[in-house]
Amino acid sequence: MSGSEIFYEPPQGKPLGSNFAFKFGANIVRPILNVIVKRDWRGGEKMPKSGPAIVVCNHLSHLDPLTFTHFLYNNGRAPRYLGKESVFRIPIIGWVVKAAGQIPVSRESKDAIKGFEHAIAVLEAGHMLGVYPEGTLTRDENLWPMKAKTGVARLALETGVPVYPCASWGPEKVIPPYGKKIKLFPRTKVSVIMGDPVDLSKWRGKGRDPTAVEEASEAIMDEITRLLEIIRGESAPAVRFDPKKSNLPRTGNFKKKK
Repeated sequence: MSGSEIFYEPPQGKPLGSNFAFKFGANIVRPILNVIVKRDWRGGEKMPKSGPAIVVCNHLSHLDPLTFTHFLYNNGRAPRYLGKESVFRIPIIGWVVKAAGQIPVSRESKDAIKGFEHAIAVLEAGHMLGVYPEGTLTRDENLWPMKAKTGVARLALETGVPVYPCASWGPEKVIPPYGKKIKLFPRTKVSVIMGDPVDLSKWRGKGRDPTAVEEASEAIMDEITRLLEIIRGESAPAVRFDPKKSNLPRTGNFKKKK
């Protein structure tokens, strides 16, 4: 890995990476999720028990960061995320999230590079880093994974840290994408599945090669999509939705009326 001037303490606690604030938040959120969600978790045994790792997942709903973290936490790891800076400004919640070790990032700005530097430092310390490669809720009309940003591929190729693909389905039924109504009852089945590490050996060490990074990013999204096909029992579109080729905004609520 490249040396970073940013430093993080190695992960401690049980689950690995947890601290007082993380456990405080987990003890509040997990019982609530258990009331409204029926868990369908698969592949948790594939998760590395220690050492740096990148876990990636599709992004469907504002709920899935909680259900995905629940899956990781109960399988032994307390992950670190690069989160929207605005979340950290929310009273109480922002304090808990930051104290739990999560990292604020200004998306789509010149300061976004700092998030990459923080991500490297987190991995150098031995943490598990959670990433949503799409960078925002999917814009695909049928909620299939869309074409991702290339940051996670670049990160993996430059550090050599393994990428564990995951897929989730069900959170969008509890909190629809950019919806305001929350479905609490009856309980909704939420599926999370983890696969084997993505084989990126073909592009290893080419983190600054745009073509290699693009291809590696597609390989990562292919694995996420394959896992989601298993959960849904359906085939994804042959061509992945590319938000850059649409008139939709890259981030934010694209359904909001102006």
